[in-house]
Amino acid sequence: MPATDLPLLVDAARMAGRVAASFVGPSAARWDKPDDAGPVTEADIAVNDILMSNLRTARPDYGWLSEETEDTTDRLAQDTVFIIDPIDGTRSFVEGSRTWAISIAVARQGQITAAAIFLPLRDKMYAAGLGKGSTLNGKPVRVAIGDPNSPAKVLAARPNLDARNWPGGLPTLDRHYRPSLAYRLSLVGEGRFDGMITLRASWEWDIAAGALIVAEAGGSITDRTGAPLRFNNPNPKLNGVVAAASPLHRDLVTRLAPA
Repeated sequence: MPATDLPLLVDAARMAGRVAASFVGPSAARWDKPDDAGPVTEADIAVNDILMSNLRTARPDYGWLSEETEDTTDRLAQDTVFIIDPIDGTRSFVEGSRTWAISIAVARQGQITAAAIFLPLRDKMYAAGLGKGSTLNGKPVRVAIGDPNSPAKVLAARPNLDARNWPGGLPTLDRHYRPSLAYRLSLVGEGRFDGMITLRASWEWDIAAGALIVAEAGGSITDRTGAPLRFNNPNPKLNGVVAAASPLHRDLVTRLAPA
């Protein structure tokens, strides 16, 4: 249950943060995944290994879905599953930036029930439990309602705002960017930004923890069509993500082209 899983996730994220921070990003051994799936480093693997050891020892009946573990169909038979991104923002990590995160979530019957996102080099721990609200370093956070007379501050990669994606008219936005999807969602939950958009197919491990942080902070989060997000799918990808306070979320989804 969320009440017992959340402390486990927070402790695991802090432990993993210490492991990741012990590597020096630019000098960590790095290689590229097949099929242009992006870079991976020895730090990603070390974090994945220690999380798998600790979390699965604590919850041996939970399934496992992680960016850095070969996926199998075993998790589909499990009622409850860990969804893990050992280092979200690996390119940022390799560059020596501070903007990368450890993202850990628990999904029960497709719904996220507990989540922790930790940025070790920024000392930011975001956490949420289903029905328990969202916090940053232990203090409650809420999404921003925004000023209707000012452009919404939205986190999005530049291609997402191509006019072809917006037959309902490109909204007037103040665009910003952060390299970690988990951190982008956390910043929306924190209320520092009004919304977040990614129109590309998104891996569940990039989104799972942040989805609960946004929702428990009072925000709306769906795929790009407005459909609810479900997790632990056979193909663990989501049809894009839109997250914001309800009025902005509704406006964005209404304007978007059908996927």
